[in-house]
Amino acid sequence: MISTVLLSTAYLAPVEYYVQMCRHPQATIEVHCNYIKQTYRNRCVIASANGCQTLSIPIVKPDSLKCPTKDIRIAEHGNWRHLHWNAIVSAYNSTPFFEYYEDDFRPFYEKPAGFLFDFNEELRELVCSLLDISPAVSYSTKYIFSPSADVLDLRETIHPKKESLMQNFRPYYQVFEAKQDFQANLSIIDLLFNMGPEATLWLAE
Repeated sequence: MISTVLLSTAYLAPVEYYVQMCRHPQATIEVHCNYIKQTYRNRCVIASANGCQTLSIPIVKPDSLKCPTKDIRIAEHGNWRHLHWNAIVSAYNSTPFFEYYEDDFRPFYEKPAGFLFDFNEELRELVCSLLDISPAVSYSTKYIFSPSADVLDLRETIHPKKESLMQNFRPYYQVFEAKQDFQANLSIIDLLFNMGPEATLWLAE
């Protein structure tokens, strides 16, 4: 029986990431994988008035081609924090629950951040708290080459360029749905801001 899900770190991860956290009593976050570009490690996708919008955190270019994700630092050039927060406000300020959660998320965009992994994990902890889900989260002590049979390895499966595991994605209310149809598997904040406390029930179904 699979009891643990093995995940990569992710910036405001997609809905399917948190579905897996709901389904498994334990979650292990991979700390020692090499950083890979164009993954959810430093990007999320939200629903703006003009369609899906990708928000990417700039990183400090590592010294070598292979650099552990845990050692990746966030770059402060490009005023990214201001741009991300403005994009989130623009996309979600008319949703039913944005005002309810706004003060929880704003501080992340008001101060410089250090390491990408730490920033992501602080946001994940906040999201889990707001969703009232509490998987037993642990962190790998070394790279896990061969997970045991009771571990579901989704480190590179939940990926912006791969098909979602949730092929029959159940729609939920989205504020722009009437204009551009339902957008599946966006960042967890899309579900949270649109559905509020009911987000947890949706994840658990």
